[in-house]
Amino acid sequence: MTSPAREYTSVTKVAGPLMAVSGVGDAAYGEVVEVRLPGGERRLGQVLESRLTMAVVQVFGGTRDLDTEATSVRFTGEPLRMAVSPEILGRVFDGAGRPADGGGAVIPEDVRDIAGTSINPTARAFPEDCIETGISAIDGMNTLVRGQKLPIFSGAGLPHSRLAAQIARQARVLGDAEEFAIVFGAMGITNEESRFFLEEFEETGALEHTVIFANLADDPAIERIVTPRCALTAAEYLAFSQGMHVLVILQDITAYCEALREVSAAREEVPARRGYPGYMYTDLASIFERAGRIRGKKGSITQLPIISMPDDDITHPVPDLTGYITEGQIVLSRDLHRKSVYPPIDVLPSLSRLMPGGIGKGKTREDHGAVSDQLYAAYARGRRLESLVAVIGEEGLTPVDRLYLDFATRFEREFVGQGADAGRAITESLDRAWDLLSRFPDDELKRIDPALIAAHARRGGR
Repeated sequence: MTSPAREYTSVTKVAGPLMAVSGVGDAAYGEVVEVRLPGGERRLGQVLESRLTMAVVQVFGGTRDLDTEATSVRFTGEPLRMAVSPEILGRVFDGAGRPADGGGAVIPEDVRDIAGTSINPTARAFPEDCIETGISAIDGMNTLVRGQKLPIFSGAGLPHSRLAAQIARQARVLGDAEEFAIVFGAMGITNEESRFFLEEFEETGALEHTVIFANLADDPAIERIVTPRCALTAAEYLAFSQGMHVLVILQDITAYCEALREVSAAREEVPARRGYPGYMYTDLASIFERAGRIRGKKGSITQLPIISMPDDDITHPVPDLTGYITEGQIVLSRDLHRKSVYPPIDVLPSLSRLMPGGIGKGKTREDHGAVSDQLYAAYARGRRLESLVAVIGEEGLTPVDRLYLDFATRFEREFVGQGADAGRAITESLDRAWDLLSRFPDDELKRIDPALIAAHARRGGR
């Protein structure tokens, strides 16, 4: 945009986080607006809709105390931009990309539009390099691959914040000595959660290679719309200009969607499912599709968004639409959480669609895929037997059935459960899997090649 700045004092209506300015005929969608209140306070806004004689502006600082008769609105003629440079690593910003750590403004190497640009599909490289998170249930059975978008579906009260922090401090590209960075975008988190993340990153040294964008629960909800875009702008700079492998953790996407719903309601749009706007799928895709790898460039962006499910409902519109866009999901279980299993990852509904391309000989280990398949089969059978025993008791079980029943209990306790301070290498996770599987006779390990059984089975543990 090259249009000059224009100033108006013709605010005609305020509705929720939106205000209407009349007499504006040349405003552009996404244009930055500076709102000046009578007391001298300034708030940023962005053009949401432009008509022949009116512009609708979303105000990031909220519209509280806004006097329609004494407020002036300055249209800058520019989109919302963010300054980026290598010094953003180790910094903390608010939800709108402003420094929040007392470190002063970023001296820019570049200034970028936070809307970003789509990656040309023909330029995308297929994700095939494993990222080791140190979490057995992810690394062993739902492997995260560089350039993938793999959401975590959680519920109220489940330890997704602790899991996100643990992954942030442990994650690394397997077998790759290139630089690795974390971009953490928080939307609607509490002050307690914010302190937890900061202390966790500082104590473990992870803050040195982390960029944090934090929109708190008492910050204006409308700012949550720009928080993930600021985070991804920083990630794109670090990945494709600095050649780093970047893991982007976004928490909580549901809070972001609530902000979308608030704006939609203020605009009096026809609601879709549960009051969310009909364009929410497209909007979420504009965030998730900024993950990936580009041919000819060293860096990559991997996304690990966290989605809270109201009432643990995986069919809720936010997790439901997310599942159509992303490449799998990690599902946290309330039942496992009640059993004090941490992390409470239910591997049966969890899935990483890109896992086959990131594991195997020369990448993780030659037995990885077969071991993962066998773990799924054995655990699923064990869970079915648990349901059966709850009805008829254990008297009718065969000796092999009892092995599967015992396996399910030990699998949850010894493989999935590992504690918040214990990171495991992928090879250690696979070795633990063999410790559990080796209790079965060879003819029960139907998904593993006999040569792999002979090479890896730990029969001394039987």
